[in-house]
Amino acid sequence: MDRRMEGSMVDIRELEIKAAQIRIDLLNMIHRAKMGHTGSSLSNADILTALYYAVMRIDPKRPKWEERDYFIASKGHAVESLYCILADKGFFPKEELDTFCAFGTRLIGHPNNKVPGIEMNTGALGHGLSISVGLALAARKDGRPNRVFTLMGDGEQAEGSVWEAAMAASHYRLDNIIGIIDRNRLQISGSTEDVMTLEPLADKWRAFGWEVVVVDGHDMAALIEAFSSAPRTAGKPTLVIANTVKGKGVSFAENVPHWHHHVPSDAELEQAVAELNERLRELSL
Repeated sequence: MDRRMEGSMVDIRELEIKAAQIRIDLLNMIHRAKMGHTGSSLSNADILTALYYAVMRIDPKRPKWEERDYFIASKGHAVESLYCILADKGFFPKEELDTFCAFGTRLIGHPNNKVPGIEMNTGALGHGLSISVGLALAARKDGRPNRVFTLMGDGEQAEGSVWEAAMAASHYRLDNIIGIIDRNRLQISGSTEDVMTLEPLADKWRAFGWEVVVVDGHDMAALIEAFSSAPRTAGKPTLVIANTVKGKGVSFAENVPHWHHHVPSDAELEQAVAELNERLRELSL
């Protein structure tokens, strides 16, 4: 059982190595399937690694353990990194990753709750936080210790349902909910600020009654501290704005809108994996 709590010893370098390996796995999976959301999965890999390997209370042998922490992938299109991590943690066999997006697979292109470790089907942007508010409220009423972590995209912040859920979480004083925004500043049609201005994003969430923490979304130690220290204020939900780079880890994909759901060619995959393997060598020194 993985029950690491705040204050436990965490090897940051090992987690950075794990995140690089997850990036290699998801690139291979997308290349094999000839479909997927590459840029977003690369940008959220560090966030998910911090959560699943250092923060959340989970038990892969008992996915429905009543005291587990919940994770809701509201930005459901970026599911590839999540599938790779769930397989690595032992929720299902790693070999099943080979079936991603194949006919009849349960590893479809958005989170599917037929997969152990997936709580809810998501993909229609803006729904995840609402689901999480319900889970957090139910846990409190039942006297259970569950925390609810919800990963949203920054483009998703244009959805009205996000702000309805934000109001509800504050109104019900749900300090067992931790919202996370993968703030990579790009969405399918370009810059978030060109499509729908978000800034001042942190101030907006504070105005809705949330405790807001802004971190480097690729700084493993900062992510773990931000997630583990919630709630910072009793009776207030916590939002972590994780500043990330879309396509992180692959030099020619970073900050390139085209890589939102670009499938790497054979040559691109070879180059990307070479870069990530070089990162692994550096981390292993």
